[in-house]
Amino acid sequence: MEETGGASAYGASLAGGGFDFSKFVRQPQTIVRLLSWIFALVVFACITTEGYINPPHSSEARCIFNQNDQACHYAVGIGVIAFLACVGFLVLDVYMPFMSNAQERKYAVMADLGFSGAWTFLWFVCFCLLASQWGRTHDIRGVPMDAARATVAFSFFSIATWGILTYFALGRFRRGVNEVTIPTYTEPPPDHHTPYPPTYAPTSYNPTTYTPTTYTAYPGSVPDMQQPPFNSNLQPQGEYQPPNY
Repeated sequence: MEETGGASAYGASLAGGGFDFSKFVRQPQTIVRLLSWIFALVVFACITTEGYINPPHSSEARCIFNQNDQACHYAVGIGVIAFLACVGFLVLDVYMPFMSNAQERKYAVMADLGFSGAWTFLWFVCFCLLASQWGRTHDIRGVPMDAARATVAFSFFSIATWGILTYFALGRFRRGVNEVTIPTYTEPPPDHHTPYPPTYAPTSYNPTTYTPTTYTAYPGSVPDMQQPPFNSNLQPQGEYQPPNY
């Protein structure tokens, strides 16, 4: 589901944001996926209901596209798988906003991208095959013309819709990768004019003047009897006399 505003990851709103059904239905991706679902339904429904007739000289039902049963089988197989895939990816688009893991969203978008790209190519092959076989069909007696033409036309339309889905999935994948890899913190550029890194730059220091505290002796207190470490009034005790051995 394409998000045009708000926080998102891989084209869907972040987990816990809720689901808006009306907004989901109006998304271009949802509309194109529904068209792909309808086109696939038309292709395999036309072939399964009117794609086989009995030739004039055979009792066995054959494909209306130049009696080539392989062409009808291929178109039915591609249409049925595309029909089921559209339903599955629609459910995945609804569940996408409730995925809290970005890795799971990445895998879901990659699956959508890979499948849509593959089915764009397979629908192109289907259109070329049906158009070629229809051009070689000469005996059109009893052939339902409208069903044959509708099958070829909607095979061509499916190429366009699945190509658009591939483009949408590629855009969601690119945006999701960019959103996941965006750094959440950018270190400041280094300042070559200071010897300290910006984070550990020292703050300014304002020295203060120390004022000693003056103590006053109270009456009756014991006087300090400690002698000063140096006394200039000390008298010499005499000359040194070496001992006699």
